[in-house]
Amino acid sequence: MDIDPLDIHALPGHLIRRLHQISVAQFMECMAAHGVDLTPVQFSALAAIHRHPGIDQASVAGLIAYDRATLGKVVDRLVEKDLVARKVSSADRRAREVSLTRAGSGLLKRILPHVRAAQPGILTGLSEAEQETFVALLQKATLAANELSRAPQRDLPGGRSAGKPAPQAAE
Repeated sequence: MDIDPLDIHALPGHLIRRLHQISVAQFMECMAAHGVDLTPVQFSALAAIHRHPGIDQASVAGLIAYDRATLGKVVDRLVEKDLVARKVSSADRRAREVSLTRAGSGLLKRILPHVRAAQPGILTGLSEAEQETFVALLQKATLAANELSRAPQRDLPGGRSAGKPAPQAAE
């Protein structure tokens, strides 16, 4: 790829940053329209915790590719909002396990349709097929460059990720 570095509008990094700005703005507008005070990172943490109840904070940080210190502050805010409960791990006293509260589960259930409906707007201008291709390419590029990040995405032991729920026990 022969790119003029002075033409910032052709630089992938600049375009990704701009699309991120657009994505955050649309998410925040969507939440505000529904009377919800929640950031995209807080939503990501809630989603990971929902998929893995009782997960430790460090694992949540890995699943959503956030550094542990910042994720701790995110969880602090979610605890203050009564969306997440935190307790000392019985397996490792240094670790903190988190789970959604009743309010957190209710909020997540209430906003999921709105979050889902807002996604195509982030890629306005692309057809549905182009959006699917674009997301697949974003996933491919992100996975390939994962280790270049200051906070790489980490799966849980057993290869489970934020997108793969934990196996349920037989009833």
